[in-house]
Amino acid sequence: MTRVGAIDCGTNSIRLLIADVDQDSGRLTDLVRRMEIVRLGHGVDKTGVIAPEAMSRTVAQSREYASQCSDLGVERVRFVATSASRDARNAQEFVVGVREAFSAFGVTPEVVTGGEEASLSFQGATGDLRANRIPGPYLMVDLGGGSTEFVRGTDHVQQARSVDVGCVRMTERHLRSDPPTSRQIAEAVEDIEAAIDQAAQVVGFQGISTLVGLAGSITTITAHALGLTKYEPDKIHLCQLPATQIIGACSSLLSMTRAQRAALPFMHPGRVDVIGAGALVWSTIVQRLQRDTGITTVVTSEHDILDGIAMSIVGSR
Repeated sequence: MTRVGAIDCGTNSIRLLIADVDQDSGRLTDLVRRMEIVRLGHGVDKTGVIAPEAMSRTVAQSREYASQCSDLGVERVRFVATSASRDARNAQEFVVGVREAFSAFGVTPEVVTGGEEASLSFQGATGDLRANRIPGPYLMVDLGGGSTEFVRGTDHVQQARSVDVGCVRMTERHLRSDPPTSRQIAEAVEDIEAAIDQAAQVVGFQGISTLVGLAGSITTITAHALGLTKYEPDKIHLCQLPATQIIGACSSLLSMTRAQRAALPFMHPGRVDVIGAGALVWSTIVQRLQRDTGITTVVTSEHDILDGIAMSIVGSR
């Protein structure tokens, strides 16, 4: 067993997984799994730079994660940064701050490409699908704050495409009212559909057996679809629901005010103001897959890029 620390730093959140990895099977045994909303990408779509307060929040959280890794005897750490730190002109300042936080482990944050992000997400998400005999080929959709990854494959990635639509980016660009206006929604949908077209050209949706959604927006939407009275990962993971039920849950979240969303018992406070956009992105994707492939159900996975990062640490040895 190797004890590893995996960090996924995205546009909206930063997450830590400390796990023991069986080097022969690749199986993970979780010790710590946590998430904090730091909004590293707040305003990046408009300004092109990471805001000082967002940088400070994220580096401070990185120091806390590094401390927890040390306390629990982590042997190796990998820190992956995604959309916001790809797009920002001052990304190097972020890299230096994280490197200092994890100096005890000799870690530099890896600002991965969209393709690398997609591959890690696929690796993390699909093991349980295959183990539970959920049929492929899969179309895995990882809906983040700044970007969304579309990945096709069964045992390995066959095609992948990252597009620049996500819950934070769409909120900042379009959905500024509370709740959003029909015009704002229509303009956002135009962007989302154009991005789906880009993904479809590369990935190809025909012949897909299972549509799989992952990351916080989609798991939160699933919690709403299930009517959960608290956030319960075990009930969400590998949940298979009718596409119409998912679309209905998305429409419900999009039509709510921020105050109404904040009152939902499963809602993380940091997702309240962006979940409407996440719901719009996901419902648009699900409807497109219904039309193009005839899928009738949607699978939600709690395992994602974070698990893929953890597995890759041992795999890269």
